[in-house]
Parts: sequence; C-alpha cells; structure tokens
Amino acid sequence: MRARPSSEVSSLGEAWTLLGLSGPAEGEALTAAFRAAVKAARPDQNGGDETRFRKVIAAWRLVQASPVAAALEAPAASPAPQTVVTISPRDAIEGGSVMVEVGGRMLKVHAPAGLRSGEHLRLKGGAADGADLYLPVLIRAADGLGIIGDDVYMDWPVPPRVIEDGGRLEIETHAGMRSAWIVAGQEPLRLRLRGLGLPARGSRPQGHLFVTLIPSEDAPSAAEDLLVRFTRVWTPDRMAA
Repeated sequence: MRARPSSEVSSLGEAWTLLGLSGPAEGEALTAAFRAAVKAARPDQNGGDETRFRKVIAAWRLVQASPVAAALEAPAASPAPQTVVTISPRDAIEGGSVMVEVGGRMLKVHAPAGLRSGEHLRLKGGAADGADLYLPVLIRAADGLGIIGDDVYMDWPVPPRVIEDGGRLEIETHAGMRSAWIVAGQEPLRLRLRGLGLPARGSRPQGHLFVTLIPSEDAPSAAEDLLVRFTRVWTPDRMAA
C-alpha cells in the first residue's frame, strides 16, 4: 500500500512545478527531472534548502500516487520517445540549437527561448517511418545556473563582513551586472531579482532569478569590485576610441 502523500504539496500542479516541470511527464524525463530537483534542493549543497528538499520528496510521492501519472501516454502523433533532449539553462533562457541522437542519427533540434523541462519538442519526420517525433525536454544545471519551474537559481560569493553589516552588492548574472541591497544579518541569504528567470512562453509567466549568497573570504570587497568595474570601462582601447 502506498504511503499517503505529504500535505506539504497540495496539488499535482504544485508537484510538477517543484520537480521543475511545466506539466505531466513520464518515464525517463520524469525520473531525470526528480533527480535534478532533489539534488539542487539538498540542504548540504550550496543553494539547497531543507524545506524545499522535503517538498520535492513530497511532490515525487504525490506524482507516483496519482492515477493520472500512471495513465500518461506520449502525444498521439508519435510513439513513446526514448530520447530526452537535454539543454542548458542558457539555451532555455536564450534559445538555441542542440544535437540529439535519434535512431543512430545525429539531428539538430531548435530549442525556443523559454522552453521548460517536461515540455516536448516536435521533430518533423524524425521517426524511421517519417512520422513526427515529440521529444521530452530536460534542463540540466550548467555554468553555475540551475532551473526549477520558471525560475533560475545561482550562487554568488559575498564577503562575510557585507553579510554581517549589510550593503550594496554587484552580482554578475546571465543578463549582465545587477545591483542589490542586503540588510545586516539577513536570513535567508537569498535574493530575488525579478524578471531574470525564464522568459514568458505560452501560459507560463516570466520567471525570476534567485541568488543564494555564499559567505567567502575570497570574494572581492566593494572597493575591489568597484575598481574591477572601473578598469573594465576605462581600458586603453576604450580611451583611444
């Protein structure tokens, strides 16, 4: 008899989101999404969180207990695909082309900006019999970025003194430098930068960027950071121009 799902997750919709999916998924795509979500949420990992970890586990149990999940089938135009299209967070944010192996052939697939894990990419005539294939998508963490649902996650080193005293931070994000303020002794050490997550697509809203602040003695001080940015602007080439 299955254990009753935790009340920490109230619906299947919330469960899919916690697993980093935009909707129902199955098979390898579902398992891979769960593994990525639970790994990112582990409390002993940078950016992890005990509450989120418990909720991811609860979401997985709820999905497993759902008769809807057990009855899921691939799109009618295609047999159940074995290939999962793995893309990077930057591909999901900006769009791009990826190579996938289908039936022993390497094919180029275009991933539109704003693609979410659990969605399917249509590959026209990709099947051996010329039928269309619908390939499930999984976004894997890369280049210091991770994605759960609509949101992007990253870590950023901060001098312990700034965390203790508060102040202004300059954070280098995938969209360029962004400024943020923290208050003295701020808990939890996570900032939300609005509108820097996955772009809106279909019914999915624009996501946000969540930055976990990691105390680090090696992080540059505010003065050092200012000097670095000043140097970038006033290079000899720029001055000559």
